[in-house]
Amino acid sequence: MSITPLAAVPPAHRATAPDFRGRLGRDARSGHYAVPHRYRLHLSTACPDGLRLAVGHALLGLDDSCPVTFLPALPDGHDGGHAELRSLYEASAHHYRGPALAPVLSDDWSGRIVSTHARDILRDLDRFPRTCKNPLFPPGLESVIESVERMCAEGIEEAAQRAGRAGAGPAERAAALDVLLDTLGRLERRLVGEEYLVDGRLTAADVELWVSLVQLDLVHRCHLDASAVQRIAEHRALWAYARRLAGHPAFGRPLDLDGIARRHQGRCRGLEAAGAAVQILDWAAHTSGSPDASRR
Repeated sequence: MSITPLAAVPPAHRATAPDFRGRLGRDARSGHYAVPHRYRLHLSTACPDGLRLAVGHALLGLDDSCPVTFLPALPDGHDGGHAELRSLYEASAHHYRGPALAPVLSDDWSGRIVSTHARDILRDLDRFPRTCKNPLFPPGLESVIESVERMCAEGIEEAAQRAGRAGAGPAERAAALDVLLDTLGRLERRLVGEEYLVDGRLTAADVELWVSLVQLDLVHRCHLDASAVQRIAEHRALWAYARRLAGHPAFGRPLDLDGIARRHQGRCRGLEAAGAAVQILDWAAHTSGSPDASRR
C-alpha cells in the first residue's frame, strides 16, 4: 500500500486526503487478498464514486462477504470529512490531520484503510468469491471498459463542468458543449440495437455511464442554458437506456436523489442557469424501490 505522507504534502494541498492505493490480490501472498468477511466499504451514494461502488457491489451480490457502511450525503466532520472515518485515517497515516474522505475500503482485521481510489476498489470487488457468475470486468474486455471510463470522465463529467462554468467565456463554454455532445453521440451510436454497452452484457462500463448520466441530469444540467439541455436530451436512446437501468434494483435502490441535491447545494459555488428548470428524466418514477432512509 502506498500513501502520500503528510509531511510531504505542501500546506496549500492539505485539504485533500492521502492517496491510499492498496490493492487486493488473489491469494494470501498478496497481503490484502479477496477473502470474505475481512473488508468493509464506507461510502455515500450522494457522491458519484460512492454511487458507482454501491451499484457495482449490489450487482456482484457482496452484501454478506463485504458489508457496506453508508455515510451521510454531506460530511459531518468539523474539517469537511466524515467523522465516522476519522479513526481509520488516523490509524493509517501517522499524525494525520486532514479530512476523512469517502469512499474507503477498509480492512477490519487491521482497522486500517486499504484504498480510497474508487476505480481500483471496484476492480477489487470483482475478485471476491460470490454466487453471481457475471464479472463486472470480463476477461478480454478490460481495455474497452477503460475507454468508456475515459469517455465518461473527460467527455461527459469534465466537459459538462466546463460548459457550465461560471466566468468561462462563450467560446470556451461552446467548445466544451461540443465535446460533451460528441461524446454523448458516440455512446448513443454504440447503444443502437444493444441493451448494454459492451459485448451484450452488463459490465462496469454500464455502471460508469449510468452514474455519469445521473450526474449530468441532476447536477451539471443546473449550470447549462435551456438550449444546451435540449440538445443533450435529444439523445433519446441514451436516456432510454438510463431509464431502463434505473429500473434495475442494483441501480435504482442506491440512488439518493435528495442526497445528491443536498450535496450539490452544499458544494457548488456556480450560478444556476435556465437548464435547471426541468430534469431530463423523472428518476424517482423509474427507480426500483427507494433507498433505506436509515442509510443516510
